[in-house]
Amino acid sequence: MDSKVLDVIDGPTFFEAFFSGARAVLQEQGYLNKINVFPVPDGDTGTNLASTMRSIMELTAVSQSVGKTSRSIADAALMGARGNSGIIFAQYIHGLSNAIGNKESLDSESFVRAVNEAVTYAYEAMSKPVEGTMLTVIRDWAEALNSLGGSQRSLLEMITQSNEIAKKSLEETPEKLPVLKKAGVVDAGAKGFVAFIEGIKTFLSSKTTNMEDEVIKDMDLHSQVHIDETNIPFRYCTEAVIEGTEIEHGKIKREIESFGDSLIVAGSDTKTRIHIHTNEPADLVDRLRKYGSVVQQKVDDMEMQYRVSQKRKYSIALVTDSVCDIPKEIVDYYQIHMVPLYLNFGDNQYLDKVTIKPEQFYSMLDSAEDYPVSAQPSMNSFQNLYQFLGSHYDSIIAIHVSDKLSGTWNASLKASEKLTDKKISVINSKHVSGSFGLLVLKAAKLIEDGKSHEEVVDTIESLSGNSRIFVSVNTLKYMVKGGRVSPMKGVVARVLNLKPIVSLDEAGNSKLYGKAFSRLGNMKKILTFIEELNKKCKVQSYNIAHAHAQKFAKAFEESLKKLLGREPEYIMEVSPVVGISAGVGAVSVSVLCERDTWSEGINVR
Repeated sequence: MDSKVLDVIDGPTFFEAFFSGARAVLQEQGYLNKINVFPVPDGDTGTNLASTMRSIMELTAVSQSVGKTSRSIADAALMGARGNSGIIFAQYIHGLSNAIGNKESLDSESFVRAVNEAVTYAYEAMSKPVEGTMLTVIRDWAEALNSLGGSQRSLLEMITQSNEIAKKSLEETPEKLPVLKKAGVVDAGAKGFVAFIEGIKTFLSSKTTNMEDEVIKDMDLHSQVHIDETNIPFRYCTEAVIEGTEIEHGKIKREIESFGDSLIVAGSDTKTRIHIHTNEPADLVDRLRKYGSVVQQKVDDMEMQYRVSQKRKYSIALVTDSVCDIPKEIVDYYQIHMVPLYLNFGDNQYLDKVTIKPEQFYSMLDSAEDYPVSAQPSMNSFQNLYQFLGSHYDSIIAIHVSDKLSGTWNASLKASEKLTDKKISVINSKHVSGSFGLLVLKAAKLIEDGKSHEEVVDTIESLSGNSRIFVSVNTLKYMVKGGRVSPMKGVVARVLNLKPIVSLDEAGNSKLYGKAFSRLGNMKKILTFIEELNKKCKVQSYNIAHAHAQKFAKAFEESLKKLLGREPEYIMEVSPVVGISAGVGAVSVSVLCERDTWSEGINVR
């Protein structure tokens, strides 16, 4: 494109302008995280806006028609939107697309008119709009464009001059929001929007200078940003996309506003994105199911994000996934970052351990028309997390469920390779559930003890062979439903009352390890296995996990305390993703030994 003025905007030009704006926001990502104090100081506004922008850059279908292109941009923004600022931006673009309609192209006058019409959409999405945020800057920029639109100025001139008004509006955000003034910063979302307009201006002017010279410069921060620690009354930033027919935004707002604050309802009457800060994401998602299929979810732990950005304990970030069965209190204490797998019941999607509770899961397990299936987290989920952690930690260690059971390790590895400026090690644990949990707990303790990145990685990789899990399966019914066992074998097992014992081999593959004709028989066999291991390899630690079988887990605990002379590290309910195959009534015992358990071996009878 040359430097001449654009009088007409077609689809490709519209997208190229957005692409340039999105790229400018990505340049600001780290700084936006740093100054993020409103609505909560969770340090992720840059990450959230970057996710929204990447979705636009990667998912938009560009058409010659500006109307079709703008609708595709709006859909991409809605699907990739994260956090308050991301969803406000996505809703603004949705309004812009509606205002553009089916036009093949735009002149300057129609562009200005659409920009102004879209402001209402952004405000209406918010349950309680707050001035001094991105909303204010969007409105002030649109009004500035409108005041310039009646002249003979070119579009570039209007964007340039209106952007000066937007920057002035940004500088005034601390005067409108006391929390910003106290912290000595401008609003992070508003600053991201100004960077977006700067990127569009760069495209229109066809400058060839470095993009870093074009985005708005960082304003001076106080030597220390002041954060109010009591500013997180609701812990989880929860988002969901609902697909249905005639979705009523007002009705949804009225029904769920009691769940928390910062409520935003954006999108159309067939595809709607909800954002809210709440302490009950599982109950919220359960309530939303009545409005349509919940096809996408995202939940960020804002309390954990705050601790990372303001009270980070260690220089090494520890990441795992939800197949790791380790209690929430341990996760919180060691500041472990857990990425949930997806759990799909038909068209409805859930986040493992986050938006579905065990009691909800097991109730649905027996009543659902479609038996649930699990899915690995997306590469983008890991990429967003690593970009956030990379701005706060020196390095990152991720430990994941066996690659023989899930593609999670591979998705995490690919995401890590995109962050070339940060040391990230992605470990295949070759384990699942409780044995996986023991390895992650060991890594957390090593980090707390001050071990180096390399020492932690080397130790955990060597300890993979020292951990074992034995699962007493109460019935094969659930494995049959999930397709892991043939219906015929399920019938035989039911007739003979067979209770299999399942474990993993050295490579991390699931395998049948033994069987008995009663739960008590399985318990005796597992105790015998562990007794042999303890004699040969010396058990250092163990845990017990169960699928709605607390009494049976307690019986294991009493026997193991006598056998090993120590308490378990913990007893807990298994992840719903694990429960898909293990089924109701399953109990597992996992051990971590001093030596490689595979080289010693145990007798299977």
